[in-house]
Order: sequence, then C-alpha cells, then structure tokens
Amino acid sequence: MDRVAPLELLDLDGNLSADDRDMRAVVRQVVDERVRPHVATWYEEGRVPVRELAAEFGKLGLLGMHLTGYGCAGASATAYGLACLELEAGDSGVRSLVSVQGSLAMFAIHRYGSEEQRQRWLPPMATGEAIGCFGLTEPDHGSDPAGMTTRARRDGTDWMLTGGKMWITNAPVADVAVVWARTDEGIRGFAVPMDTPGVTAREIKHKMSLRASSTGEIVLDDVRLPGDAQLPGAEGLKAPLSCLTEARFGIVWGALGAARDCLETAIAYAVDREQFGRPIAGFQLTQAKLADMAVELQKGYLLALHLGALADAGRLRPEQVSVGKLNNVREAIAIARQCRTILGANGISGEYPVLRHANNLESVLTYEGTSEVHQLVVGQKLTGVSAFV
Repeated sequence: MDRVAPLELLDLDGNLSADDRDMRAVVRQVVDERVRPHVATWYEEGRVPVRELAAEFGKLGLLGMHLTGYGCAGASATAYGLACLELEAGDSGVRSLVSVQGSLAMFAIHRYGSEEQRQRWLPPMATGEAIGCFGLTEPDHGSDPAGMTTRARRDGTDWMLTGGKMWITNAPVADVAVVWARTDEGIRGFAVPMDTPGVTAREIKHKMSLRASSTGEIVLDDVRLPGDAQLPGAEGLKAPLSCLTEARFGIVWGALGAARDCLETAIAYAVDREQFGRPIAGFQLTQAKLADMAVELQKGYLLALHLGALADAGRLRPEQVSVGKLNNVREAIAIARQCRTILGANGISGEYPVLRHANNLESVLTYEGTSEVHQLVVGQKLTGVSAFV
C-alpha cells in the first residue's frame, strides 16, 4: 500500500504559500547536505562549527530572517517557523544557533537598539560574519530573571558592568552579547562587544544534551562600556521577556522538526525490521504507537500554523506562544521516547538520531521557560490571578 509522510497525513501544506514551501525545501536541503552527515560526530565530540554554519545560513538569509532592513530578509513568521522546524529536524543545537542569533540577539538590537547599534551589528550578524548571544540567565536566576544580580552602574558618562551569566548559547564564539543588568533605574540592556576588557567567556563542557551547540558562561569583571552601549529602547523586564517570546515562537515549530525526524526514523525502521517472521510495522501495537504519535504531531503542526497566522496578522500574544511551547515540546519529547522503544536497542545507537533528539529535547523542555512556567502563564491568563509570587 502507499505510504504518506507523517506531516502529509492531513494535507496541511495547503495552508502554506508557494514561497513558504520553496523556502522550506531550501532549508531542508542545506540541513541534509551540511548537518545530517556530520551531526552525530559533532554530538559525540561535543562541538559544532558555529562560524561555518552561520556563514552558510547567512547566505540563505536565515539569520534574523523575520526582521526587516539591515540585510535581514523580512520573511513571514510562518516562513521563519518552517525554517526552525527543518533546522531542528537536523538537531536542536543547530536550530538554537539560528534562534539565539536572530530571535534573541538580533531582535533585541533591532527592537530596542539605537540606529547606530543597528547599523553596526545587524548587517554582519545577518550574514553570519558576526555572532551574537543573549545574556539573561544567571547561575542562581533561571526562571526568575527579575532576581538577577548582574549590576550596571554609571561612572561619569560610562557604564560599569559586574556579574555573570550562565548557559548562554553561542557565548564562547560570540562577537557581541546582549547583556541584561540591574541599574538604579531598573533593568536595562547593553550591547557588549565580547573583546571588551573584563569580559570572559568559558565553554561549558560535559553536557549530556545539546552537545552540538556552543554553550558558555559569561563573566563581567568591572567591564567599562561607553554610554551608547545601552539599548535606549529597553526599559524594565518586559524588554528581555519580549525577546524570549520571539525565541519561544521558533521553539514551537522547531520541536516538531525533532519529533518528525524521530517518527520518520521509527516508521522506516519498523517497515524494515523483522521479528517473528514479519516486519514489526505489521504488528498492531506498533501501528497503535505510530498512529498516536502521528496524530499528536499533526495537532502540534496545526497549532504552529495557527500561531504563525496570528503572528503574521500582528495578533499573537505571549500566552498563546506559551500554549504552543508547552504543548509542542511536551509532545515532541514523548514522541522521541516512544520512537526509541520501537527501535529497541538500536534506539540508543548514534547511528540513529532518536535518542540524540530525545536528549536535546530534555533541554528544550526547560529552556526559554520551563513547562511549569508556561503552565503558570496560561493559568494566570485563565484565572486573572498570578501564581508566580
């Protein structure tokens, strides 16, 4: 009998424009050519060629692709989501590289920076010549960024920054960090060149997840910055949280890519693998697993398409993004774990991507807001009562 790919089950591509489908095909091809042949080795060795990939993605216009001007593509939110889906089908770390560059560092400068800051940083970041990172999370303040202890104090017309940031994607190779710090006037953002005296970045080693991603700690030891390093439009915690909403939107789509790759792998394996004299795809329990996973994948894709349409119409709200991240990452990790059972012992082999995706999704489940945080965001919107304090 004829087979269909998991995301073709409901013919949902009819919701996409021809440009969206063309862009998706281009990203899928570059992932097939530049990521898939190497990512198992990168993961095993705990490294990733960030600059080489950034240059490749820059040529395709993927870096800051949903932003306009300054060399950015000005693509639709749905197109950006589809790109994230294809990138994470390769590896979550690869999608994180693009997400942090475009939705966190570039978005912060684009939305809140001065014209001088935009002109200085955005064009080289769009091409991948310059790498950015986003310094919000601290060693003792993850889900509660309002508790940050990194300080910025005025010294004449300059700023002096002291503190540290942890679990910062791209930090070890970055040229600029968007750093958030507490000042006497409240939380403010700064564009910090990473070669500034007093700034050091240390690679975090021995990760069991997101190994094909460059992750680091940033230490700020009396870092002197000129007054114009401050992002003039960023006032209060709302600014970095808006950047997180941008990044979370990409995760809504990206997690589906990891899930799709796991499910496609499990289906191909089940069709070829024989036990008791027949392919395991012919057993009812196996088909029940595959069917349930395909249904959840379709539902997640429908949700992502809906959020993309809202974003393109300018009507997407933060709590709606929370619904998307909560559901799609939770279902993606469940799909990855279930697919591993279909592959049996082979499921733990680096020859197959399933357990690598599952391990990566353990990080995706908790970064950019844990599942519990997103549950409370949704709960607050439903009840009108905050449970955060």
